[in-house]
Amino acid sequence: MKRNRVRMGIIMMLMVSVLALMAGCGKTEQAKGAETTNPSVENEPVEAVSPKDETDLANSHYPVVIQTYNYAKEPIEVTFNKAPERVFAVYQDSIETLLALGLEDKIIASAGLDQDVKPDYQQAFEKINYLTEFSPDKESVVMMEPDFILSWYSYFSDKKLGDVDYWHERNIGTYMMMNSGAAPSRTLENEYTDILNLGKIFDVEEKAESIVAEMKAEVQNIVDSASNMVEKPSVLVMEVEKDGVRVYGENTLGGDMVKALGANLVVAPENQMSSEALIEANPDVIFTVYFGSSSSVADAEAAVDSLMSEPKYASLSAVKNNRVYAISLGEMYCSGTRTLDGIKKLAEGIYPDLTE
Repeated sequence: MKRNRVRMGIIMMLMVSVLALMAGCGKTEQAKGAETTNPSVENEPVEAVSPKDETDLANSHYPVVIQTYNYAKEPIEVTFNKAPERVFAVYQDSIETLLALGLEDKIIASAGLDQDVKPDYQQAFEKINYLTEFSPDKESVVMMEPDFILSWYSYFSDKKLGDVDYWHERNIGTYMMMNSGAAPSRTLENEYTDILNLGKIFDVEEKAESIVAEMKAEVQNIVDSASNMVEKPSVLVMEVEKDGVRVYGENTLGGDMVKALGANLVVAPENQMSSEALIEANPDVIFTVYFGSSSSVADAEAAVDSLMSEPKYASLSAVKNNRVYAISLGEMYCSGTRTLDGIKKLAEGIYPDLTE
């Protein structure tokens, strides 16, 4: 009997142990399930920074520092902390470059066109306020409340807008187109730099770089083709004056274009040449500059006729061989997006076989 009680006690102890063990296993499995479906606080994902915020913090485009000039032709730096919103643009390439960059909505007023804007920009141009006054005075510009003025060197003279310091003191940015007389020399490269600088100022660098890359590629293609031409004629780019001609020499954009095409540029002291000196120089090819529209046949013909019909120039080789051509000022002076047009016009006259 006693033995049976011992056995029963052992059995009861074993049953209790088994039940305890089963209960422990159940808790373990329950804990494992909770860990899977309810992560601990330490394992919660950290809230991610949005891509835009991260970009703004690490890769902000502004401030942008741009080199331009004052009226003393000294290089200066202008800092832009954001893209200008109220732009006053004066003269052909200033307006057309902004339109080419898709910035017509930023232009509060414009003025100073020598000719109609290029057809590609006509639709955009119709959206902006174009002033009938060719170059508004300082008081008128102040009343417009611009935050940026884009123009030529001459417009910042005392008789017009005044030097750039006046505007900078009022937190109004300025930029002078380099080949308008601000930079020491006028070159093709300056035209590209203007477009790229404006791309930086307005945070449209990709668009600016695309325009410049396309222009450079086409210009280089023409230059490479011209380099294979055997004939390297002497070329004069000029304007007819009362007592002679004004010459576009080595320090001008027109002269730099001619040199890029491999031709022999005719130059003159202080870019002035008397009628006698012109006859003595006797260039093979002459380009006469006019101020009208590049698409105006009448203006081009009048420019050519001013030289061809002058009896004293009848002995010139260019006159006798009908190699006097017209070129618009806008195509070879601060030409902006018309730079390629100017190169093509010059190449066609210098190397007629190039385009045949």
